[in-house]
Amino acid sequence: MKTVQSFALPATAAAHNFPSFTPLALETRTHVDTACAAFHLLRKPQTMRAYACLENGPIRPIRINGRLAWSVAAIRALLNGEAAQ
Repeated sequence: MKTVQSFALPATAAAHNFPSFTPLALETRTHVDTACAAFHLLRKPQTMRAYACLENGPIRPIRINGRLAWSVAAIRALLNGEAAQ
């Protein structure tokens, strides 16, 4: 008897519990959290935190009660190749 090998299909983002983010073109908030900013800039959240701590990144966040908030306008400008604000 011949055995049939089965292959698993690629897992979806939902299966891995990846957060889903609003597309930047549809974002209505003025500032987003670190995870969302990292997603849109194709960086890891820890890289974004390092940018904030060392103040050497392409954009700088504001701090609200000790939390980082990244400007959506600055993210858009950076992705469009414009100079950082």
